[in-house]
Amino acid sequence: MQSNGNSYNSIDAWLDGGAYLSIQGHNIFYRDSGADDKPTVLLLHGYPTSGWDWHKVWPLLEKHYRLIAPDLLGFGFSDKPRAHSYSIHEQADIIEALVTELKLERFHVLAHDYGDTVAQELLYRQNVGKGKGHWLSACLLNGGLFPETHRARLIQKLLEGPLGPYIARLFGKSQFERAFCAVFGSASRPSQAELDGFWQLICRQHGNQIMHKLIHYMADRRRHRERWLLALRDSCVPVLLINGSADPVSGAHMVARYRELVRPNDPLVELPDIGHYPQVEAPTTVANAYHKFAQSLSD
Repeated sequence: MQSNGNSYNSIDAWLDGGAYLSIQGHNIFYRDSGADDKPTVLLLHGYPTSGWDWHKVWPLLEKHYRLIAPDLLGFGFSDKPRAHSYSIHEQADIIEALVTELKLERFHVLAHDYGDTVAQELLYRQNVGKGKGHWLSACLLNGGLFPETHRARLIQKLLEGPLGPYIARLFGKSQFERAFCAVFGSASRPSQAELDGFWQLICRQHGNQIMHKLIHYMADRRRHRERWLLALRDSCVPVLLINGSADPVSGAHMVARYRELVRPNDPLVELPDIGHYPQVEAPTTVANAYHKFAQSLSD
């Protein structure tokens, strides 16, 4: 795994550098590097983790950009209401409210996994002239852009099923570590300290007990497939895909579908030995690829 001299490895340090906004009656945590003189990048994380997913690329990208990384509702340090029905549309509404609160006018979007789906909904709104703020670009890391290529893991299928609430209660740290490591590249798996951090954030406010509720995004993807396909196909901004090909969930097979349905000839970045979390597994490569893409837009 690449090293980048990151000073944000500590969960406490990440929390100390963040703040909260009250949005739609919920406390939403976000981290903002605050460099107003630099281009802004909004970072959207995946399931079942949090904005801390970006901690390795943060020090590499904040040299060039103002970075804003929220924890979506139900994740990380944000509120995790138990008697709540979670949806991608609601998450998109929350992000748009955050954009308004922070007075973001022009910004890039960098997303991963669950965050890709939120980004697709937000991009659809941009395309039809109903979005908040003005997007400059979108960069997507491994995610289920098309439900037919999303190869859900067994635990995801169980959580989505009728026994989901019971599975969530039985799902412990050892099961998490086994399932989580299985979606990484064989040579880039997370350290024990990283696994401890990811699990700590999942369990904060008993978030591990609502994993079956958060998994509703898979049904959302099926229901809104055409809307979110059009978001990519008709994108009003440049789009880059950076994808770990060794990902069993959304790897090389998803890239092939992306080329077929969306952008047959546009450049994309494939990382052959990297799995589902490129920003954790190969942070320097991801940061460099992203910066090259963003710079190309201003040339």
